[in-house]
Amino acid sequence: MNIIIKELSEKLDTSAPTLSTLDSYWDGTQPAAYLSKDARDALGTTLTGLAVNFPKLAVTSLAERLEVRGFREAGSSEATDTGLWRTWRRCHMLDASAQAHMDALVYGRSFIIVWADENGPLVTVESPKQVAVKHDPATRKVTAAFKRWATDGQAHGVLYEQDKITRLVSSSNVVDGTGFPSTGWETVEVIANPFGVVPVAPLVNRGRLLDLDGVSEMTDILGLTDALNKLLSDSLVSSEFYARPRRWATGLELQTDENDNVIQPFSNEANKVWISENEGTKFGQFDGARLDGYSDLIATVTNQIGALSGLPPHYIGINSAQPPSADAIRSAEASLVAKANSLQRTFGQAWANVAALIKSAETGEDPLGYDFEPVWASEETRTTAQATDAAVKLHSIGVPLPAILSETLGWTPEQVSLVSTPAVPATPAIEN
Repeated sequence: MNIIIKELSEKLDTSAPTLSTLDSYWDGTQPAAYLSKDARDALGTTLTGLAVNFPKLAVTSLAERLEVRGFREAGSSEATDTGLWRTWRRCHMLDASAQAHMDALVYGRSFIIVWADENGPLVTVESPKQVAVKHDPATRKVTAAFKRWATDGQAHGVLYEQDKITRLVSSSNVVDGTGFPSTGWETVEVIANPFGVVPVAPLVNRGRLLDLDGVSEMTDILGLTDALNKLLSDSLVSSEFYARPRRWATGLELQTDENDNVIQPFSNEANKVWISENEGTKFGQFDGARLDGYSDLIATVTNQIGALSGLPPHYIGINSAQPPSADAIRSAEASLVAKANSLQRTFGQAWANVAALIKSAETGEDPLGYDFEPVWASEETRTTAQATDAAVKLHSIGVPLPAILSETLGWTPEQVSLVSTPAVPATPAIEN
């Protein structure tokens, strides 16, 4: 046990700097790149920070298309499981599942822990800053999970294994939630694990087969974002120091003060007139610097960000003279929709495992005996008229009504059950 705790604690420590860097890009507070020391000294405090937050947009544009609307038996066209959905809502998973998707896209992974208390199943969403898992190298199955956190200067931890759950506390103090120990944990309580499996489901944004801890959705555009911020900073500096016309004067005798400092002969106020009593004085101004080169480069980098992230032109501010039509919007969002559909398949298995654990906590049966699948809201942008037209056409070819209402129209399990349950006809009165 101590070996597993040490391994997973060190895994959390090792990943912390990477997660912190991703946090800075998510918040738009990453340090300026490509900025030399001389440039920093010249700018001083005139430009403290500038970030166009395309990494956050790349994540939120996908996360908003990932909405779990219910669960049903895998392969079934019947209505969703209303009892499972009630537990889902009681555990506040309507909002927590969206947060799980967000963290999985930002960090590459998030975690869902299923347990039970006196009120029934308990589901919580966890951050990769606090939870790490161990995989079987042969099957890639989760064999152990460890969560740690700090409260009142002391570290607490829970080790989840297939046969038991161990609550731990550190023998040393933890300052400001940092400096967690990898060893020196003391066991507080050991609880038998009734599930028979580790009750921790990783929600992984997997890039390739061996990316067991996932890949951030922001990775591909971080460098381009730095380049874009650099170009925007340079254009602002140029507009401040060079784009405004600079005036000159010749044949003018300059005056100095008692310290031999040149006295400014003219005022910068707009209502002041420049006058010289010397007939040979000439005035003029230099042409301001053009910023066309910056705008061209900014457009090029922005297009590259859109290509790599799948963000359509109207998301990143590249619009034609005319507003895009509905068909043009659907065509432009094709890559984004395809990516969201792929994520639904990837995340769907994790949510299916969570549903099985919830059902097992309610019934006491083996979670491996359940086979659920999540019902997702449509990942496409549709008007009400388009969705209704699609629903009518699907019903006309025999698609079951519950599937149409939940998947095509996005109804909740409660709404579907009201429609799919036939009304009981009134009993006619019997005359004597």
